[in-house]
Amino acid sequence: MADLKEVFQQYGADYETTMARFIGNEQMYLKILSMLPRDKNLHRLDQALQAGDYPAAFDAAHTLKGMAGNLGLTPLYQAVCAIVEPLRAGEKLDYSPLYLFVQKEYEQAAALLELLK
Repeated sequence: MADLKEVFQQYGADYETTMARFIGNEQMYLKILSMLPRDKNLHRLDQALQAGDYPAAFDAAHTLKGMAGNLGLTPLYQAVCAIVEPLRAGEKLDYSPLYLFVQKEYEQAAALLELLK
C-alpha cells in the first residue's frame, strides 16, 4: 500500500488537517474514502443540470462540496465550489464546463483509492 501522506501531498491535499479531522486514524479515513465511488451526488448533479433543475443541482453540488471538504480532497472541493456558488445564486448559465471540471476532479479523487491499495 502506498503511503497516504505521500499520495495526499501529490494529489494536492492537506494531510495534517485531514488526519486531525479523523483523529489521526488512517484506517478510518480510508474506510470512509472507499465509499466515494458509491456516492450518487455526482450523478444527481449531472441529471439535475440536464433537466434544468437548479435547486436539485445545488443540493447535489453542496453535498459533494461538504463530502470533499470533510475528506480533505482539496482539488475536488475547489472544483465543486466553482459550481456551487452560481447555483446558490440561481444563475442560469451553461454549467457544462463547470460540471466537466467537477467530474474530472471526482475521478481523480476516486483514483486515489487505487494508489492506496
